[in-house]
Amino acid sequence: MKNIKSLLSFSSLLLLLSVNANGQNPIIKDQFTADPTARVFEGKVYLYPSHDIPAPSDYSRKDWFCMEDYHVYSSENLMDWTDHGIIVSQESVPWVAPKSYSMWAPDCVYKNGKYYFYFPSAPKGEGMRGFGVGVATSDKPYGPFTPEEAPIKGVFGIDPCVLVDADGQSYIYWSAGGISVAKLKDNMMELDTKPLRINTLPKKGLIEGPFAFQRNGKYYLTFPWVRENIEVLAYAMSDNPMGPFEFTGIIMDESPTGCWTNHHSIVEYNGQWYLFYHHNDYSPKFDKNRSTRIDSLSFNADGTIQKVIRTERGVGVHQYAKTIEIDRFSKKSDNAAIEYINREIPTLGWKVVFSKPEAWVSYNSVQFPEKSSGKLNLTSKVKSEKGATLQVWSQVKSDKKLLGEIKVPASTEWQNISSSVKGSKGLQNIVLSMKEGESAEVDNITFAE
Repeated sequence: MKNIKSLLSFSSLLLLLSVNANGQNPIIKDQFTADPTARVFEGKVYLYPSHDIPAPSDYSRKDWFCMEDYHVYSSENLMDWTDHGIIVSQESVPWVAPKSYSMWAPDCVYKNGKYYFYFPSAPKGEGMRGFGVGVATSDKPYGPFTPEEAPIKGVFGIDPCVLVDADGQSYIYWSAGGISVAKLKDNMMELDTKPLRINTLPKKGLIEGPFAFQRNGKYYLTFPWVRENIEVLAYAMSDNPMGPFEFTGIIMDESPTGCWTNHHSIVEYNGQWYLFYHHNDYSPKFDKNRSTRIDSLSFNADGTIQKVIRTERGVGVHQYAKTIEIDRFSKKSDNAAIEYINREIPTLGWKVVFSKPEAWVSYNSVQFPEKSSGKLNLTSKVKSEKGATLQVWSQVKSDKKLLGEIKVPASTEWQNISSSVKGSKGLQNIVLSMKEGESAEVDNITFAE
């Protein structure tokens, strides 16, 4: 397929991109990461996604999901992510068919001094079909993990999620033509009850990818749901981890660009709740290569979840001296467009295109020193065929201050323009606008002392 060949041609470019994401969506830039499960361990957020890859020559399904291993990432600020490398691969698990490329959505939990990593895959052996769910254990959240010799008996399906309740009892959820749940024994590797099918969810449309959590005495079962043609993220609530669950509503609407799947997790960190999910940002022509995103999530007074709106900005506080990809905006005017730098190589990222004076984009939560230095140097990667003048502002609520201007000479090539601007202090939003010109394009800006 043409789109697969395109992916193979630019996949090497992913390796050139920094793992540090600066909190801008998508958060991992050096490889595809889907089905992100986030957990808080040892004061950090650990991210356990699946790993989409372009299909190799020995995998027959070039138009389908292809996953051979799992990485784990960690962050203390949700801005900078450390890749701890591969923790489990299809070749390292005794019961997995080594060329099945079926290492789908995982989970990881902590109990009794150990970390338990749960993952689905296709079992090896003549006549074996479907998926089993295996366990790998470690003394550390980043590994090394040791896989068990066999999958969990009685669990046949994908997308395992484990809830460790406040009383220490653990529950495992998985999907296979719907969602099932069972209690786990204290060893975390065997079922303690027979599987129970959760039959109070919508009857029409594919439901998969369960993620369960507890908040204020309520249990939430969240899941991707193909309501029509594309997955939304939905949820149900209960007073008991095994139900009955009452379908409650939608967490996130369908992809605006037609990405068929979404898959997620919900975690509280430092007093704020976050939704981790995926989208095909770096693979717009092939939605089986996805990338992890984060946005803030909030609850209503009655415990219901407020709908999350996708953002390019993502979350976290951006340190002023780190490059700001201004196209990962918080807000923008209608006459400021976001486009790929190169449509044939989406991994190069995006740019802002200003089409008339007063067009603007805003980027929130930039941390400047608490004491202003008076002057800063601003480097801008820009281009304008006929030349333009841009302005950069700092803003806190309604208080807006002009920091300086960027004079962009006429050119059809990208230029790095250096400008002297006023310093700022404290937490600010940065607004970039076009003062004069017919059009201008901006890739990024960087402040420096």
